[in-house]
Amino acid sequence: MKAILIAGAFSMLVTLLGTRVAIKFLVAKNFGQLIRDDGPTTHHTKHGTPTMGGLVIIVSVVLGYLVGKLATGYMPSASAILILGLFLGLGCIGFLDDYIKISKQRSLGLRSKAKMAGQFVVSLVFALLAIGWQDDTGRTPISKGISFTRDIPGWQLPAGVIVIWVLLMIAGTSNAVNLTDGLDGLATGACVMVFGAFVLINIWQSNQNCAFNSFNKCYEVRDPLDLAVVASALTGACFGFLWWNASPAKIFMGDTGSLSLGGAIAGFALMTRTELLLVVLGGLFVAITASVILQVGYFKLSGGKRIFRMAPLQHHFELVGWEEITIVVRFWIISGICVTAGLGVFYWEWVAGV
Repeated sequence: MKAILIAGAFSMLVTLLGTRVAIKFLVAKNFGQLIRDDGPTTHHTKHGTPTMGGLVIIVSVVLGYLVGKLATGYMPSASAILILGLFLGLGCIGFLDDYIKISKQRSLGLRSKAKMAGQFVVSLVFALLAIGWQDDTGRTPISKGISFTRDIPGWQLPAGVIVIWVLLMIAGTSNAVNLTDGLDGLATGACVMVFGAFVLINIWQSNQNCAFNSFNKCYEVRDPLDLAVVASALTGACFGFLWWNASPAKIFMGDTGSLSLGGAIAGFALMTRTELLLVVLGGLFVAITASVILQVGYFKLSGGKRIFRMAPLQHHFELVGWEEITIVVRFWIISGICVTAGLGVFYWEWVAGV
């Protein structure tokens, strides 16, 4: 428990102080955000705002976790190493995307195929290691089952199918956070809530773990307490970054931050056996992604008609006339409701024993 508190506090302190330094450095290097011409016209005032702030989040999370482990004297677990590796790997892809945008002075960075290929490689390495890295009892960080709040009986799948499932989970979630990151502080604030939920879930699963308590309601999750340390570091880092990213944003996280944070969320869902519950916990991300899918699908099927004035969903409300800060706060409220509902379902399942 001590490591959880230290990791969260230290990573928050690093982003609070480090982001200020990063802003000065990025401004001096003229590493500013490029705005799409087809986006809301109100966003043109954000042109030149420093981007790639996700680098600060990544550094803060890694340092926070390491300081938490050093302070308590425990070695990193396999689960923590894997989820941090996934986090860093997707962050590197996001960094390349952001850097190309800045260096080439265009609003699009990596080509879509190159971006997808990078995500595929990182996710594949994570999946193969996660389903094959056994501990002394034979447990692996990711099981071969599909889960809601724990593995669903009878839903055990072949290793190849599970790898595909992991790839889809990571690609879907990382891109969902990327789509949500369109207004000042929106994605960052939502991520704070989701990672905070995983801190609580991991602590609960540690206290009711089958490694220590063999009863019918125990959780077959490997390294839950160490996962809580990582989740705490992510929560603290996002919370500290929000100080600078809230409207009017002094810095954007860029794809460096959104892809890495989205991948980490998927990794937690897979490792905590809450894969389908993520639809509830990350309800805001699901709704925003669904708005893009519906918009594109309806546009093609109807010959050019639209459901929303613009997708993702947050831009529709901008064009309707809502102020940006109003959209962000109301979407935060929606995210908070989704996270609360997800935690409620998680706890209800344990109480009811279903």
